[in-house]
Amino acid sequence: MRNTDRPMAPHLQIWRWGPHMLVSILHRMTGVGLAVVGGIVFAWWLLAAASGEESYAWFAGLLTVESGRINIVGVVLGVGLTWAFFTHLFNGIRHFVLDTGAGYELQTNKRGAILVVAGAIVATAALWGWLQCDWIMGFLGGGA
Repeated sequence: MRNTDRPMAPHLQIWRWGPHMLVSILHRMTGVGLAVVGGIVFAWWLLAAASGEESYAWFAGLLTVESGRINIVGVVLGVGLTWAFFTHLFNGIRHFVLDTGAGYELQTNKRGAILVVAGAIVATAALWGWLQCDWIMGFLGGGA
């Protein structure tokens, strides 16, 4: 006879959340985000470039300001897509390691999941820091 107090299958309310669950969900979300948002922005960019100088200027004007610096829309799209890319990439590498049969020990799995999140943040910050290096140096008074 089945105990009716117990669920038939484990549910999210039963399991204690951990970093490995977070990166599993993030992997799906970033994959969909890159495909949908990245695909739309890429297709929009190609369409604007193919439609002529005026269309491309209008597209670029949505993402940058007159000085050529990136504006808030460009920051949200650029940094968001970059973070999604690095999160998806690092989690894909983590899954590749798991596919070899390594890394299933609880602490190793948690450590790998934390490295995915931290690595994506660090890589995104490093890339955008490098892209904006001349602006930062100019702002700090150290560059042209």
